[in-house]
Amino acid sequence: MKKKTLVLGASDKTDRYSNRAVKQLIIHGHPVIALGSKDSFIDNTPIQKNKVAFDNVDTVTLYLNPTRQKEYYDYILSLKPKRIIFNPGTENEAFEKLAKENNIQTIEACTLVMLSTGQY
Repeated sequence: MKKKTLVLGASDKTDRYSNRAVKQLIIHGHPVIALGSKDSFIDNTPIQKNKVAFDNVDTVTLYLNPTRQKEYYDYILSLKPKRIIFNPGTENEAFEKLAKENNIQTIEACTLVMLSTGQY
């Protein structure tokens, strides 16, 4: 099943895990929305900096530290994703609690590992 995924903290820098995640999600056939600090591209995928109200987002995968996540709490909750993946370094107990209160599953895991092991 293909899962529309918002990558929050997407970067056009090829050495960043968010960049690799966007590429791997596409390789695995998942529709990707990349949201970052500046308008740019990862290959043919646009990185947007504006918080657009996307429909049918299944997963939000985080590549922002907990301090930077705060400004996105309301935005992410408004998308009503089924789950939020907290990649290493993004773990955030307060936001995980808030997500669970809004019936959103939270997972502390690595998106790249989940994709490579078929657990995504």
